[in-house]
Amino acid sequence: MGALHAGHLQLVRAAAAACSAVVVSIFVNPAQFAPHEDLATYPRSLEQDIAQLSREHAPCVVFAPSVSEMYPRGITTTRALQQGSFVEVLGLSEMLEGGSRPHFFRGVATVVSKLFHIVQPHRAYFGQKDVQQCCVLRRMVVDLHFDLDMVVVPTVRDPADGLALSSRNVYLDREQRARAPAFYRGLCRARELFAAGTRGRDALIAAVREEAAKDALDIEYISLASPDDLREIDAVGSLGAVLSGAWRMGSTRLIDNILIGFEF
Repeated sequence: MGALHAGHLQLVRAAAAACSAVVVSIFVNPAQFAPHEDLATYPRSLEQDIAQLSREHAPCVVFAPSVSEMYPRGITTTRALQQGSFVEVLGLSEMLEGGSRPHFFRGVATVVSKLFHIVQPHRAYFGQKDVQQCCVLRRMVVDLHFDLDMVVVPTVRDPADGLALSSRNVYLDREQRARAPAFYRGLCRARELFAAGTRGRDALIAAVREEAAKDALDIEYISLASPDDLREIDAVGSLGAVLSGAWRMGSTRLIDNILIGFEF
């Protein structure tokens, strides 16, 4: 969606290393915002984004369509008033983030399916930070027979404190930015417990919650879910698990996750 940071650039580098041509789509998608969310204020920096890409040793084409090109019938953030064709991935979309953002993955699946049809890629690269998005889109690719491979690239983090890079990090003031990494510290503590033999849901989630509490994070949810269907599980089994969550820093909502016992 633009406002490119090092995480986005890592996707470009990964694509350039494996592909003969790279297309970078930049589009702030109205369909994945609700009326009360930050569509109007979401960072938009197309000129700076193109400048960043031009400095990469990975030549690419930038595809930056207009809203009217992507939604010829127009688009409103009020779902009941939307008209035209939309894509939904039922089941996965209702889990985790879908609980508080029921509109979100319908908007994501719709715009990504449009981008796939327009660009016709052989491979598509997405970041693990948006782990549920990766699961939803991988299911869509299989179910709708898109002729492409999806590649998930590990989350890029601030080397100083591990905070996952996000375009919304720019909303954080200095005090919020200092406290925000506590969630990732909790994820790391849970990963250490898993490596030492802990498999139970309660202990792993408690480790995250305890670290987050040290910096008084306003936790929205913490999830231990199956990587197959994103349903909550009581213990990590042979399939592994996704340990994830969301929290608020003032009006800013952040998400993060780690993979336990498996890789994409």
